[in-house]
Amino acid sequence: MAELHDLTAIEQLAALRAREISPVDLVAHYLDRIDRLDGGLGAFVEVTADAARSRAATLGEPEGALWGLPFGDKDLVPRAGVPTRFGSRLHKDFVPDATADQAAVLDEAGGISLGKTNTPEFGLTGYTETQIAPPARDPWNPANGAGGSSGGAATAVAAGLLPLAPASDGGGSIRIPAATAGVVGIKPSRGRIPFASGLDSPGGLPVAGPIARTVADAALLLDVQVAGRAYSYATAAPGGGSFLDAATENLASARVGVTTVSPWDDDDDIRLDPDAARAVLVAAKLLTDARHGVDEFDWRPRGYAEMFTTIWRTSAARMNLSDAELELVEPITAWLVREGLGLTGAEVLEALAAATAFERATISSFAPFDAVLTPALALPPQPVGWFHPTDAAENFSQQVRYAPYSSFVNVAGLPAVVVPVTLDASGHPVSVQLIGRPGGEATIIALAAELERRVGGMPRPAVWSSLRT
Repeated sequence: MAELHDLTAIEQLAALRAREISPVDLVAHYLDRIDRLDGGLGAFVEVTADAARSRAATLGEPEGALWGLPFGDKDLVPRAGVPTRFGSRLHKDFVPDATADQAAVLDEAGGISLGKTNTPEFGLTGYTETQIAPPARDPWNPANGAGGSSGGAATAVAAGLLPLAPASDGGGSIRIPAATAGVVGIKPSRGRIPFASGLDSPGGLPVAGPIARTVADAALLLDVQVAGRAYSYATAAPGGGSFLDAATENLASARVGVTTVSPWDDDDDIRLDPDAARAVLVAAKLLTDARHGVDEFDWRPRGYAEMFTTIWRTSAARMNLSDAELELVEPITAWLVREGLGLTGAEVLEALAAATAFERATISSFAPFDAVLTPALALPPQPVGWFHPTDAAENFSQQVRYAPYSSFVNVAGLPAVVVPVTLDASGHPVSVQLIGRPGGEATIIALAAELERRVGGMPRPAVWSSLRT
């Protein structure tokens, strides 16, 4: 018999609005699953059970796109009165007195926060292992990590501890964990979401976005995020209809380019796992069967590695940590900050100019296509502890080798979605990435939904129906 978490987020919302279940019932169901299962998964770093129950009991009449639906705040996003640690010992006792817009817009849509999802220190890495919390683990095989930086969010969704989750992506932080855990993640265009546009950071890299089990559920949350709290500097791209509409309507024939080239290929030892390569071939065949035009194309980016690492170090250096604070943070954080503080103004400006040139060149190269299909990850999920704990340069290189197809999308400001399409020999989902034109979320969402329908659904990890950890 189906349980509440077996329903999609959209189905849960329908049941709430039809009064078949109440927000109190749904919150209780997810809090029980978190209590029973999360000890072995590390999805949450703070569970706000009393606050969630109170909000569910006093929510009022059905109003808002997420009315009564549980979610979790990424632990980079302050919520008044709730510890917000940013994955760091530096903030282990920090309790903010104001709620950030990324959380407030979901509250205003009627959602109910169950707590804080796990994230690496300051969201700087593509894996979620910190000094202050258990690692976020892949629900398919808890010996492996869940990716990062939205590792806790992806773990929670994949394990059925949440129906969907807000997340953020500065170099792959939505797509890496979503692909690792076999769920759907959407990174919007730069400027698409007003309160997390990316326009206020070096290189315009970080944006907010959704993680969910289905493309339609992710599109629903993206609609909420886009609609929330517009600012004068936001440049949300125009478009007709909702993203949820795009996920549920058939798309006319699109032209899709296919490449397994990454911009790191000339600078690191990028080796594409056979299962990742097979997933691209399967996705290309499925899109061809759907009468889309699918063609391989020659894309040869140059000079990316130095530019990106300079911008990433610059972003870390903005924290301006003291020597005493640098002794308390993770080695990779300290290395990035120190390297960033050692850059000259000329080096930073040169990297920012190179990023703009890369953006233009990439958009030009991708322009013949409505979407570009790539692997989501180069390697399968790796064991907890695989990323080097003390050699920061090697650690950074490992992150590149694991996910070389992610960060360039942020630099180019383009939208992207990851969606599982095949299974490896162990039964773990393997995902692909679809990259859109600027403002082209609707097209890639429609294509991802087409893949999802043609695949016919993915199995769930064993923990999905577990009664005990």
